[in-house]
Amino acid sequence: MTEGRVEKFRSIEDMNRAPAPRAGQLDFERFLRHCARHWAIAPKTYPRGVFKFRTIEDAERTSRP
Repeated sequence: MTEGRVEKFRSIEDMNRAPAPRAGQLDFERFLRHCARHWAIAPKTYPRGVFKFRTIEDAERTSRP
């Protein structure tokens, strides 16, 4: 594969003979770092309003007949 992420082929047969590109481990680690950074700096948004139940147990207790 070329240095960039694009490879040109003259025919479909050439494309089928080429080895399949594999995602590198470094790319995935970089993605994880970006995700962690996003969740660290993204504003925490909480919905407005009042919620009826505070816990799942409260909801289950009141929904039983």
